[in-house]
Amino acid sequence: MTWRELFAEGKRRLEASGNEDSFYDARALLQFVSGMTMTDYPLRAGEEAGERDICAFRKAVSRRCAHEPLQYITGYAPFFGRDFLVRPGVLIPRFDTETLIETVLPHLRSGMHLLDLCTGSGCILLTLLLEGPSGVSGTGADISEEALAVARENAERFHVEAGLVRSNLYSNIHGLYDIITANPPYIRTRVIDTLAPEVRDHEPRLALDGEEDGLAFYRRITEGAPAVLKAGGMLAFEIGYDQAESVTEIMEDGGFQRVTVVKDLAGNPRVASGYLQE
Repeated sequence: MTWRELFAEGKRRLEASGNEDSFYDARALLQFVSGMTMTDYPLRAGEEAGERDICAFRKAVSRRCAHEPLQYITGYAPFFGRDFLVRPGVLIPRFDTETLIETVLPHLRSGMHLLDLCTGSGCILLTLLLEGPSGVSGTGADISEEALAVARENAERFHVEAGLVRSNLYSNIHGLYDIITANPPYIRTRVIDTLAPEVRDHEPRLALDGEEDGLAFYRRITEGAPAVLKAGGMLAFEIGYDQAESVTEIMEDGGFQRVTVVKDLAGNPRVASGYLQE
């Protein structure tokens, strides 16, 4: 069987499973199994695939047909131009979250110390440390040791020094920070079971469930921020598309000024940020 025939088989199986991105996913899985790049494939499509590669590809396609996220199968998720390690038990980085990076980056100065709550894979903290000026330090916190293990692997992968601690929000956080970032759980509990099976059945509920109204973690993070955030310091959240007004009110009631909301590339409100009253 040639690579072209194998690709066509995978695409057909994915289409039959209801996958709307069957071409993209089949191509990504073929590249993952074979190591081919998009440039290599046209030149090698007529070559015979080895039996081991055929078996590996079919197994990967079966996992994707069962709605397991592509990123868990390949072990990587692209974020801000880098491939971050991910695996089951860790929230998959989304392109929408890059809006948080773009919002915070202009405010970074050498000597600042960042705190990233609900850090997950570490994609927010590590990207800010990689993209920001030298001399910025940071701490990532998560309640999940499984997530922290992945964040540590990513820190090592990108040669970034960062503190990564197990903490239920601020429970194990010490010192003062210039900026706090967070992509907290913000989906309403009752909505989770209506999500796509890739999210509902595979991604960690711990990283999704924002409790009854989806706002529980915004309240807790905002309420606890003055104890660890310097006066005038910045708090920046990723938010759901319909949460801008509610999160703005929570932040203003919590002593934050100049609260602004930034939209993502799709035009949806995505980031709310403000500054702790001095």
